[in-house]
Amino acid sequence: MKKKRTGNKRLSILLIAVVAIAYYLGLIPSEWVSHISTSFAQSNTLQVYEGVEIPITSKDTPEQLLQKMNYTVSFNPRTNIPNWVAWTISEEELIERESRTNNFLPDPALPDHLAVTTQDYTGSGYDRGHMCPAADNKFHWRAMDECFYMTNICPQNHNLNAGVWSSLEHQCREWAEKGHTVHVACGPILDSHCKAQYIGDRHKVRVPDGFFKVVLYGLESNQPKAFGFIFENKSGKKPLIHYARTVDEIEALTGHDFFASLDDILEQRLEATKYDL
Repeated sequence: MKKKRTGNKRLSILLIAVVAIAYYLGLIPSEWVSHISTSFAQSNTLQVYEGVEIPITSKDTPEQLLQKMNYTVSFNPRTNIPNWVAWTISEEELIERESRTNNFLPDPALPDHLAVTTQDYTGSGYDRGHMCPAADNKFHWRAMDECFYMTNICPQNHNLNAGVWSSLEHQCREWAEKGHTVHVACGPILDSHCKAQYIGDRHKVRVPDGFFKVVLYGLESNQPKAFGFIFENKSGKKPLIHYARTVDEIEALTGHDFFASLDDILEQRLEATKYDL
């Protein structure tokens, strides 16, 4: 936790004060106060939770924010991979209407000469590893198409991609299937102590040294839990719990600030706690 977004909180205090004054002056009846308070609480809750998955990017990190139908990406034009990708998973969005396309495309939001292509990965030995996975985007054809944009992709070890990384993706969908809205952010870890490796002929694409993922669910039921995970960019076959960390640990490693729109006390508790899977 580094910096806070206080606009909603200030607006909340102002509106509560206005309602209280109006009631005191006899301008509104008591039943209106109850109705307004309930409606405001519901609306304010939605405002707080909307976009809670969007991180604040680490200071001085190059980024271009790109909004897609089902995810937001902070794309780094220096490394040609995302800094992070963030999205939500809900039970309604897990309805399968579209099949996986495997049609990797340059992101049309970038100029042609700057957009990474699938050919940059050809022969590299790395998978075109999704950050926001195709299985979270089967509810709409556009969401499926956009999740194959190369701005949502990182060079990823095949065994990691098909193994424990895939297992965590499946776990997130299981939480959503239980009725939770699941807030997710993930991305590459670039270790400054390691020699940087690149792939690609036309574009230099940075190979991550590892990957992180943070997950938050249970806000609607007032029983939230938050999880952090760290994976090296190599084959991983250990149980998922082996890769689990606190969100605070992920923030210290990446410099990103996660779940910053939450109430300070709630955010501190969630990010410092290592919950059971």
